[in-house]
Amino acid sequence: MITGISLIIGVVGLIIGLVISYFFTKMMMLNKIEFVKEKIENENNEQILALEKEKSQLEERVTRIGEMETKISKFEDELNAKNDENTELKTKIAELETAIEKERKSTVEKLKLLEESKEELKNEFKNLSNEILEEKSKRFTETNKKNIDDILSPLKEEFNQFKKTVAETYDKESRDRTALKTQIDSLKELNEKLGKEALSLTNALKGDSQKQGAWGEIILERVLEESGLHKGREYETQLSFNDEVGKRKRPDAIVHLPNNKDVIIDSKVSIVAYQNYHQTENEEEKKQYLKEHLQSIKNHIKELSLKNYEDIEEIRTLDYVLMFIPIESAFMLAMENDRELFSQAFEKNIVIVTPSTLLVTLKTIQNIWRYEKQNKHAQEIAKKAGDLYDKFVNFSDSLTDVGTNLDRAKKSYDVAVNRLSTGKGNLISQAQKIKTLGIKTKKEFSSNLIDNSEDIELLDTNEGDK
Repeated sequence: MITGISLIIGVVGLIIGLVISYFFTKMMMLNKIEFVKEKIENENNEQILALEKEKSQLEERVTRIGEMETKISKFEDELNAKNDENTELKTKIAELETAIEKERKSTVEKLKLLEESKEELKNEFKNLSNEILEEKSKRFTETNKKNIDDILSPLKEEFNQFKKTVAETYDKESRDRTALKTQIDSLKELNEKLGKEALSLTNALKGDSQKQGAWGEIILERVLEESGLHKGREYETQLSFNDEVGKRKRPDAIVHLPNNKDVIIDSKVSIVAYQNYHQTENEEEKKQYLKEHLQSIKNHIKELSLKNYEDIEEIRTLDYVLMFIPIESAFMLAMENDRELFSQAFEKNIVIVTPSTLLVTLKTIQNIWRYEKQNKHAQEIAKKAGDLYDKFVNFSDSLTDVGTNLDRAKKSYDVAVNRLSTGKGNLISQAQKIKTLGIKTKKEFSSNLIDNSEDIELLDTNEGDK
């Protein structure tokens, strides 16, 4: 009986042990399943995060590709604009080169013409001086004692005629050079009349050296005005300067030349002895006054040579000074009786001039200024052409840089496209595979990119199978 009970107890204990073992084992299995499930979920989450990150990188690369395409389009537009600008610049350069060459030839011809004109004027002046010396010697004894009011009126009329003659002469200079001789002949006749009337005016002034000096300055001013030069620009009058030792000097006129040079004109020569010469009828007195007249001119030449205008810092004078004698006949009388007077003055850097010879000199200076301005214009055109050429070179260099940058951008674009849609495991194919896993998207890749990536992927797979 006891044995049966023990057996029953043993069986019951076994059953209980089995039940406990079953529940324990089941619990262990459930824990293991839960652990595996959690591990799988973590792995899935990591894969999803990795895919999301890869997707973000792909979207960023696609955006960069779009920006690069925009830049390439912009570069192409700029290149087209630069090409158009390049064509315009080439056209302008060609036009400027043509204009410069034309201006250069014109300038050379004008300079040649100026040299020829100088030589002609020199020869004509020499011939005119000889003719005047010969003819004026026969007329110096004539006098006129009219009232000063009667003298000034015809003098003004003759000056107006003189002005008209000179203006017409130089207005026709470029068209008819032969007209110069005719005008010089007219000028010679006019000078004869002016000499007579100036003599009468000298008599009217009656030895007043101060009035004679003022009259000489008036005649000088009129000649300067008739020359075509502009007061305050090409010439100035009645200026005062101090030399190195502080001594005051006052030249009557200063004529400016190109290259910062000046010509000084002095009109203070005395003609009192010349006036006395024509007033007297006594031959002995005439000889004495003639001697005084010559000595007065020589003394003034010496005084001018000692003034040393070149020592004045503000004046950039040449090596000589023009000594203006306002009466042609006064100069002719002196030259008739002393043929060496002009050369003696020249040795002291003094050039004696009269209204006619001074006007020719001033007209020559006016032509020099005119050709100087033409040369400056030609130089400015050449400088602008050089600047334009330099800018064109800079533009060419910039255009080369643009081309280089475009080539680099194209290479970078090709590399980016290859990484995006070509090769095994390219980004497009991987993104499409991610999409097949069930993720939601709002946009799609272009069909060309997808087809290209699929073709490359298929090709790589076939080659791998082989």
